[in-house]
Amino acid sequence: MSHTLGIRQAQKQKTRQALLDAALALLEEQSLSSLGLREVTRAVGVAPTAFYRHFRSTADLGVALVEEALGSLHPMIRTTVSTTGDPEERVARAIDLIARHVDGYPAHVRFIARERHGGVQPVREAIRDQLARFAQEVKTELAKDPVAHGWSEDDLLMLAHLYVDQMLSTASLFLEALEGPEEERADRTLHVAQLATRQMRLIGLGRQHWLD
Repeated sequence: MSHTLGIRQAQKQKTRQALLDAALALLEEQSLSSLGLREVTRAVGVAPTAFYRHFRSTADLGVALVEEALGSLHPMIRTTVSTTGDPEERVARAIDLIARHVDGYPAHVRFIARERHGGVQPVREAIRDQLARFAQEVKTELAKDPVAHGWSEDDLLMLAHLYVDQMLSTASLFLEALEGPEEERADRTLHVAQLATRQMRLIGLGRQHWLD
């Protein structure tokens, strides 16, 4: 009996993931607010009623996509602002991690960039909540740095949000760099990396002199 339940559970999870993957592919060309569940179920090859065994609505599916896109990034976000290494090494590490993530998961990055200010409120809120968690985690890492001695909690959180926003902006620019003519991709990507490096250095300089 338990073996049968295990098979059913595995099949259910497989169908759920197929719905998420199909929705993500369809969202390459449209926003979540215009996505119909029949489009998603048609792409997977299941009946529309099967959708409701996994999600209450397309908004609920969108929230699950947010978790899939951002939930696994918490270790990476903490690594980008880790206190290990000198400032230049930290900047280079952060930009490299962002670039590799965008290259590996462009559809997820595009989804977050579009839906962060999109028309589906539960998804906007889910993204906002994930980014708030990122900021709190970054704040915890920043507080370990001797440079943070004497900073208020509010100022540390403000700086953490600044880093998170910078990472998102850099990810969006890397995504744009991937989407143009292939022969120019390397130059565009290099330009984004150079710009992001300068921006991160500027944040770092402000960080060092904030209490002056």
